[in-house]
Amino acid sequence: MAKQAHASGPSPSIPDAEPASYEAALAELEQLVAAMEAGQLPLDCLLDSYRRGAVLLGYCRGRLEAVEQQVQVLEAGELKPWTTAA
Repeated sequence: MAKQAHASGPSPSIPDAEPASYEAALAELEQLVAAMEAGQLPLDCLLDSYRRGAVLLGYCRGRLEAVEQQVQVLEAGELKPWTTAA
């Protein structure tokens, strides 16, 4: 039986897909939270949304940690090249 897409909420992306940017991840996470809080998602979609939210949250935390490390380097008077989290 094929899975049907839910028309009234955001359809979660592939759970392992990396967001384009921190801002994109945050916007998608906010949409998922709003849809989940509305209580209108079927159980399967709710579970997929939760999984995607966990991926997005991990991505956002990683980006924030990378920025925090860069700020600490700058505050110490050293400028190191920016590296993206892998």
